[in-house]
Amino acid sequence: MITKVYQFANSWNDILGYETPEHHKNMLSFLYNVWQSPEHRGLLMAFRHSGKSTVVGIFAACVLYLQPETRILVLSANTTLAARMVAHIKNILENHPMCSDLIPTSKKEWASDKLTINRKIGIREPSVMCQGIYGNITGMRADLIICDDVEVPNTSNTQQKREMLRERLRELDFILSPNGTMIYIGTPHTMDTIYRTAETDD
Repeated sequence: MITKVYQFANSWNDILGYETPEHHKNMLSFLYNVWQSPEHRGLLMAFRHSGKSTVVGIFAACVLYLQPETRILVLSANTTLAARMVAHIKNILENHPMCSDLIPTSKKEWASDKLTINRKIGIREPSVMCQGIYGNITGMRADLIICDDVEVPNTSNTQQKREMLRERLRELDFILSPNGTMIYIGTPHTMDTIYRTAETDD
């Protein structure tokens, strides 16, 4: 199935007039392996402006293409940052030729903070939803949780804030479905980074 992931990414980059960089292929391979591994936990860290969020958005859209029933929750330091990822996924779904069958005729849930693709009926949650890390996530359920830049100066510049953030992240286990996948992506902003905890705890 990894071949389909590469094909999906290459096709999207062709539309944009780009070739898929080798390090983006490596990121896609890593994300796919996390998704398919028994642990279903992963931490992706790379240098700034390496395209981490771009690749993760492509991967998320590809997951919906391969398994349309998947429920994806995007969490960031604030809702605005999380909504950027949803907008990125939305743009791919709307313009990728492999996703044309996923676009609903009636776009009741097709907004900047959540969207629902064509899929089996009976699934309550949107296909993709987003929230700030301290937003209301009570009652949510997700099969793939993407923690995209939850550690920024405003959430990690004191020990108290880092402990609050770690506690909040521990709550995600109650939202994730059995055999669900949780992926952290970001860049450390402190020596006592929460990503070290994510790496050892998960």
